[in-house]
Amino acid sequence: MCISHVHTESLAPLSPSVRLPTNPSFYGRRHRVLSFQAKSRKMKNAQIPKFKSLVSLKEANPLLWPPKFSSLSSSFKHYINSDTPIFGQKIHSYIQKTGYQPNTNISIKLLILHLKSSCLFYARQVFDEMRQPTLSAYNYMISGYVKHGFVVESFNMVRKLCLCGETPDKFTLSMILKGSTISYAESYSTYIGKQVHAQVIKCDVEGDDVLYTALVDSYVKSGRVDYARRVFDLMLERSIVCSTSLITGYMNQGYIEDAEDVFSKTMEKDVVVFNAMIEGYSKQIENAKKAIEVYIDMQRFGFRPNISTFASMIGACSALAAFEIGQQVQGQLMKTELIEHVKIGSALIDMYSKCGLIEDARRVFSHMPEKNVFSWTSMIDGYGKNGYPNEALELFSIMQEDHLIVPNYVTFLSALSACAHSGLVVKGREIFESMERDYYMKPRMEHYACMVDLFGRAGSLNQALEFVINMTERPDSDVWAALLSSCRVHGDVELANLAANELFKLSGGCRPGAYVALSNALADAGRWDGVNELREIMKIRGISKGTGFSWVGSDGCLKAFFAGQQS
Repeated sequence: MCISHVHTESLAPLSPSVRLPTNPSFYGRRHRVLSFQAKSRKMKNAQIPKFKSLVSLKEANPLLWPPKFSSLSSSFKHYINSDTPIFGQKIHSYIQKTGYQPNTNISIKLLILHLKSSCLFYARQVFDEMRQPTLSAYNYMISGYVKHGFVVESFNMVRKLCLCGETPDKFTLSMILKGSTISYAESYSTYIGKQVHAQVIKCDVEGDDVLYTALVDSYVKSGRVDYARRVFDLMLERSIVCSTSLITGYMNQGYIEDAEDVFSKTMEKDVVVFNAMIEGYSKQIENAKKAIEVYIDMQRFGFRPNISTFASMIGACSALAAFEIGQQVQGQLMKTELIEHVKIGSALIDMYSKCGLIEDARRVFSHMPEKNVFSWTSMIDGYGKNGYPNEALELFSIMQEDHLIVPNYVTFLSALSACAHSGLVVKGREIFESMERDYYMKPRMEHYACMVDLFGRAGSLNQALEFVINMTERPDSDVWAALLSSCRVHGDVELANLAANELFKLSGGCRPGAYVALSNALADAGRWDGVNELREIMKIRGISKGTGFSWVGSDGCLKAFFAGQQS
């Protein structure tokens, strides 16, 4: 932090005995040094014009130093409110150099200055040098840590605050809750939320909209929407932000009716709360049609859809295979600049692919001005699932070799699935091995399951079993289910029995399809005694086969027709 000064000394008259250097480069270096010093002084004076008066004041009359608090305070206020607060740090350097002891007011302004300059180290240094930090100083420091993602440090600061005998106020508690909801700190959410809630009740903290909204959001992100609803119901004035957070929590846990109840009671709505409903509906095929209804109502109320609205709507059309409605949404998008956004392009590719319109998906892909790994993955996955494995693998190679885009886990899964559908065992193994070899990406269980499915579809059951046995991690139920499915297709009853037993150990009654697959394998082999024995086991364990149903297109969307249902 210390600013170095360059002092130029006046040249004393030279003695006749002193010989001047005859090397011309000496004078060149001397000239450059003096020129640099002059430029440095000009830059310093230009950057801190207000501080120049403070320095000249000290040099002119030491009796007027230190300056009045109002002078320092106004200088700091100027830099805090400017677009370049970091320039104000030079004032701190001069204060340290002169030994001036700032009071609490100046120290807090210094603290704010460093925080606005994203210099947490110096902000903490100012805080530690304060004789008796105030609650305001603690709050600024806690807020700075949370803003820059240092959640543990913010919690430690709160503990220090309590140990000093200070009582956290509503701002402190709001910042704690905000810190607990950061993605990599969500393990703290439930614990912190309860602690803050208890503190509010115990200390009779006068809560406000910000605090209660933060508390609701903390409970929602920790999965405790029941606690969030209790806080929500106690609020006299419910903000739209709070309502949106609770709706999102209900939708994520599948409590559709509760989300609808909160939405209906939200009197002042905006685009964000409508988006929460549309996105929640779009995630479930049985409710995706409601997303379209809310989308229409939203525009009737005069709200313009934004990028999140369009992305959720396209997702709903994908779930319903309602490409006619998707085309209308695309028509709306073409009237806006959002049509060129990579997120929208990727969503349209996914929708057309799921509707079986792979040529339309490729047309969208080809006209995208910008592509990222998600758009490439959507197109590769679309080709693979629509029976074009060669095109999928060709695109997978072009993405890496020509465009130098690094595949993600989903991209590799889509490529492996394409290999499985086309029986390219060698190519599939090469792609699988390249994950860790070329990209340092450790395969996940879904990649192992896809490899087992690849071997199984090609009829290499022994190779599939060997692959499972040699896995570096313990196979999960999906891996054994893939092997069981392959055994059923190729009629290997013994291996099917082995895979089924391993699957039953891991999932128990959670996978009734495994019992059905084993039963079908036994039936295909004519082993009816085994079929009857398996059915008795299913009865004892209370496992029942789910009712079969089919999705049938009707009126621009999908409807489920169950077995035995009359049309």
